[in-house]
Amino acid sequence: MSRFLPLSLIALLLFFFQVQSFGQLVSPPKWTIQLAEKDLKVGQEAEIVLKASIPMNWYIYSNDFDENAGPVLTTLSLEGSKGISVKEKLSPINPKKKFDKVWEADITYFSGIGEFRQKITITEPNVEIKGVVEYQMCSDVTGQCILYEEDFTIKATAVSDEPAAANATTTQEPTVAPDSANRESTVAAQPTDADSASKENRTVVTLDPEEGKGGLIGFMFVAFLAGLAALLTPCVFPMIPMTVTFFTGRAKSRAVGIRNAFIYGLSIIAIYTIAGTAVAAIQGPEFANWLSTHWVPNVFFFLVFIVFAMAFLGMFELTLPSGFVNKIDAKSDKGGLTGVFFMAFTLVLVSFSCTGPIVGSILIKSAGGDFITPIAGMFAFSLAFAIPFTLFAIFPEWLNSLPKSGGWLNSVKVVLGFLELALAFKFLSIADQVYHWGILDRDIYLAIWIVIFGLLGFYLLGKIRLPHDSKMEHIGVPRLMLAIVTFVFVVYMIPGLWGAPLKALSGYLPPISSHDFNLLENRATGTSESNALDEVPKYADFLHFPHGIQGYFDYKQALAAAKKQGKPLFIDFTGHGCVNCREMEARVWSDPQVLQRLKNDFVMVALYIDERHPLPESEWYTSTYDGKVKSTIGKQNADFQITRFNNNAQPYYVILDHNEELLVKPKAYDTNIQNFVNFLEEAKAEFGRR
Repeated sequence: MSRFLPLSLIALLLFFFQVQSFGQLVSPPKWTIQLAEKDLKVGQEAEIVLKASIPMNWYIYSNDFDENAGPVLTTLSLEGSKGISVKEKLSPINPKKKFDKVWEADITYFSGIGEFRQKITITEPNVEIKGVVEYQMCSDVTGQCILYEEDFTIKATAVSDEPAAANATTTQEPTVAPDSANRESTVAAQPTDADSASKENRTVVTLDPEEGKGGLIGFMFVAFLAGLAALLTPCVFPMIPMTVTFFTGRAKSRAVGIRNAFIYGLSIIAIYTIAGTAVAAIQGPEFANWLSTHWVPNVFFFLVFIVFAMAFLGMFELTLPSGFVNKIDAKSDKGGLTGVFFMAFTLVLVSFSCTGPIVGSILIKSAGGDFITPIAGMFAFSLAFAIPFTLFAIFPEWLNSLPKSGGWLNSVKVVLGFLELALAFKFLSIADQVYHWGILDRDIYLAIWIVIFGLLGFYLLGKIRLPHDSKMEHIGVPRLMLAIVTFVFVVYMIPGLWGAPLKALSGYLPPISSHDFNLLENRATGTSESNALDEVPKYADFLHFPHGIQGYFDYKQALAAAKKQGKPLFIDFTGHGCVNCREMEARVWSDPQVLQRLKNDFVMVALYIDERHPLPESEWYTSTYDGKVKSTIGKQNADFQITRFNNNAQPYYVILDHNEELLVKPKAYDTNIQNFVNFLEEAKAEFGRR
């Protein structure tokens, strides 16, 4: 029973976290806002330093990318300030950068610690800075996005003569932002040196938001499997007899032999892990983001993978310079622990031409700006790689039970060549998306993969022979099964040429918006009779539903329509800059069993919390929650979500009856389609009972 205890604890924690996400407001970052200068003089330039301590697994967007990309950029308003003038816009300090697949654009963000600076000029002795920071905080772990505001006031005194000293004092007025429940943010009175503040920000260790998707343990597991796969490559497998030969008869006793074998395995692990540590040491957020998004490294990796693929397919042989390998091999002939280490080094070097692409893939995958991931990945890979060699060093008699190397090893190499060829286009696709070259649209990319894996299937059936292949009179059952799996994969991809979402490959394919001809999208845009609207929705000229869904964008109008049609009211609290809202729409709402229910069984209303469209002054009101005037569509929708449902995160789905009462517990981000179907069905059943 003890082995089930950790799983039970994890399940309990996940359940607790899920319950908390429905009924409470998410606490915002803690802000420290202050003037960088100690002494202020009229006419001089100064800087407002804004630092945010961001909760773990959350990140906030910066403001130095295209405002039309989708996410809400961080902005600073200084309206109502006295004694200052502003010439430049708010500047982020060392934000991270990545290509976002959902937004199909480069975005910048902060995790852990975020810092912005605003340059101002002091124009009067009495300075009063009134500011409002508006920003969006998101999490790839919980799948939520939240729009926040942070108010602050800084009062200071400046002097106009040289000898006088400025006595700067800072006070904070009550901060009553819409999402500021349980705030502990600080507007600091103590000025700090600008350079040291910037340096402090650069040395903070942060959690990359991408890490939440797979986790370090999952990444290490994949790296471990890659290490096991590397053992079957033709460069590595022949090293097993060499290992057995090296250790046979060298040890004076059984204990010494076992010790040497463990040192051999640990040396293999150390060599690979040191490589991962070197990558971690030289890479920072800028290097990692450049590596993952810039066209130069991606095109380079594309070409490298093409070269490896050609070599694996038999066009030529990849080998390290023989003189270098021979020198290392000569050192391995020495006795003692030095010889054991250099034997491990020889193994790593000789196997490089086969393990290089696998190791490179791990290092590229782990290039996320953190220190631990590449080290952990290389450790897991080398652990799987070293264990069999260590065991063969201890038990050399196992060699007799291994199959002899021959044609089957070349077949393994050819299969790896096809896989390398397919994966090469992933790197070219990243560069193509970032720089909008239009080379690899989704349908072209799919066509390439269909051809590559189709040829792989025919190769496995023995219909294609490549250099170094042995003649086959027949194929074995395992090879036939692998061919069947390959052709099933090919058949699965074919509907994607006409716009099928292919959700299992969503992380590897270009965005569906790059598809030239999307038959399914065209058919989905038709309006069903049961989904006809009673009147033209307000704001429909600039707000829209996905997948041809008909709905409203004003709560009162939608509630009236729901009563008239006799249907439950489905509220979608969403946002233009909510990446997980778009993911839910793409992965869950697009499913036929979900889409049919949304179109026919509910009156839909989408309430955008970040819509800045101003409302007529007659529709303004002062919130009972924070005492602020709500003058835009987004601010009113956000206030409605907070005051009515005590929640401030998106996506957030609520289903009400005609008395505006909950039919079921609201639902947050959840990409499990069946869970969403159950959510809709439970609401329909409860609505029928009332």
